[in-house]
Amino acid sequence: MGAKVAHVGELDISCSAARAVSRRVRGLVERRLLEWGLSKILDDVLLIVGELVANAVESTPGEEIRVRFRRDGACVVVAVWDSSGHLPVLRPVVEVDDVRPDPCALEPGHEEGGRGLQIVRALASGYGVTMTRPVGKWVWAEISC
Repeated sequence: MGAKVAHVGELDISCSAARAVSRRVRGLVERRLLEWGLSKILDDVLLIVGELVANAVESTPGEEIRVRFRRDGACVVVAVWDSSGHLPVLRPVVEVDDVRPDPCALEPGHEEGGRGLQIVRALASGYGVTMTRPVGKWVWAEISC
């Protein structure tokens, strides 16, 4: 995993998409947030970083992914690039009133994941996707300081 500082405070990380990457990236982001004195948003930012990196790893296992992290005025911005042309899917929210026992819930094929973008949406002040040429996309989130 290569990490460089593009300019004061900015992280630009390029690495191979593997499960262990998320922990390493979160560690770098955590150190940067603490250097900036932004411990109050630490948990939310690390959760968002973890979700975005996990999505990139799942979409493009073994391929290159990139993570950028910077402070921008009154917010921080995290962006994760992968080479997949598929847009992330925002799944519907399940309300407490909608939850009923499901006898099939533990059977194979029943989805346990796929809710990362809902988490990002709930915690970020803004988020989106920017397609890149010739391939890929940046999925980004802004978190208010």
